[in-house]
Amino acid sequence: MSNQPTIVLAFSGGLDTSYCVLALRKEGFDVHTAFVDTGGISSSQKDWIEQRALELGAVAHHTLDASTPLWDQFVVPLLWSGARMLDQYPMLCSDRYVIVAECLQLADRLGTHHFAHGCTGMGNDQLRFDQTVRSLGDYTIHAPIRELQRHTQDVRQHEIGLMAEAGIDVPESNARYSINENLLGVTLSGQEIDAFGVPGDDTHVWCKPRTDWPDAPLALTIGFKEGQAVSLDGEPMSGPELLATLNEALGAYGVGRHIYTGDVSIGLKGRIVFECPGVDGLMVAHRALMEAVNTKLQNQFHRTVAARWAELVYTGFFYEPHKKDLEAYLKSANEYVTGVVRLATQGGEIQAVSVGSKYLLADPNAVYAQSADWTPEEAHGFVKLLGQSSTLAAKVRRG
Repeated sequence: MSNQPTIVLAFSGGLDTSYCVLALRKEGFDVHTAFVDTGGISSSQKDWIEQRALELGAVAHHTLDASTPLWDQFVVPLLWSGARMLDQYPMLCSDRYVIVAECLQLADRLGTHHFAHGCTGMGNDQLRFDQTVRSLGDYTIHAPIRELQRHTQDVRQHEIGLMAEAGIDVPESNARYSINENLLGVTLSGQEIDAFGVPGDDTHVWCKPRTDWPDAPLALTIGFKEGQAVSLDGEPMSGPELLATLNEALGAYGVGRHIYTGDVSIGLKGRIVFECPGVDGLMVAHRALMEAVNTKLQNQFHRTVAARWAELVYTGFFYEPHKKDLEAYLKSANEYVTGVVRLATQGGEIQAVSVGSKYLLADPNAVYAQSADWTPEEAHGFVKLLGQSSTLAAKVRRG
């Protein structure tokens, strides 16, 4: 048995975490790599990640399935809220919180309080990892990539050079881009993306380019119960299975591809390409149903809660009590979001083309632009009183 201390490293097989294995071994740790499977990659890719970890010198590699926790803890409240950071980015990075939780549980089983991650000191991921660790227990955090900034400003090229010295190949895609895939989607950064240039053709991962879209249009029906997606085309499905199916079906039509520029918490601009066909489809469907069954005041206030929830999740406060408070409201606001939504696409964008629910706020005697169950006099009085304050202000200020 080794006398060296044990450490758990959240491991993806990419350049950063591959370098971390070498750095932590050099520091004298027995490195246990943990790939937390939050969906989005194949069995062959998982096998490659394990082989990579052992090639780098990990004493053991652990593959941990977390698709269900990711769905339950993040996707469900994401749909409840419809939240997108700056109205664009649906926080695909949020698998980090589940990854940390699973890794810390492994650390407990191994009897160690040492945990490592591959975050740099330049982005928001370090907030997500570090704050989650501190919220969940008493552990020592190791961040070899962040420490590299003490020695070089060009971290990526420094890593590539050290990997080459160690005789470890770096895949070309990893050398060009930082790529993250999970059940939620794919994010890419680096190279021309960081430089605010036109993303290269090889940044298409799940979303097919226009030339590869099918000729026939696509239609899908999603069923919801209390705001949770529970079926696809009438067939009951688990959340992770439903999302994976939508990723493939909608990605073939180029649905869900975006470019996003965000404000990193430390004051930089961060630019990414991201693809999330399944999340886009689910969010479009959920919003169409929610806005049809909830009241005007509910729908108005919902935007305020969603923006706050997105800010907390994006900046690392996944276990902040305030987030739990917001989710209690979101759960209540989704009590009657039950029904079916039909989605349709011919490529590039997705639309909710029909909505059905027994909770639709619809009156057969009063249909917009068609029929009313009030008198012209009542309408005239309503309009007059609704605008009374503005009318008085205009009259007084005209002198």
